[in-house]
Amino acid sequence: MDKADNCATAIDDIDKGEEIDYSSEKLKIKQPIALGHKFALIDIKVGNYIKKYGQIIGVATENINKGEWIHTHNIISHYLKEVLNQ
Repeated sequence: MDKADNCATAIDDIDKGEEIDYSSEKLKIKQPIALGHKFALIDIKVGNYIKKYGQIIGVATENINKGEWIHTHNIISHYLKEVLNQ
């Protein structure tokens, strides 16, 4: 992980309501997260970049709350955002 990351990848299935240790605090998971899927480490506003391993991997298409699942239903490619803004 990178200090700029606002999401993390589940290294195991995580149940809704489960609390995980992150950055010296507990983060409550809002939805079931499958192994390999991403979840928000902080609240992410619509239009903000999603960052994983220090790299931009997408743009939020809706507000994503801390602990929520991040997937194709709430992000788009940041390349698509750049094309749409031209």
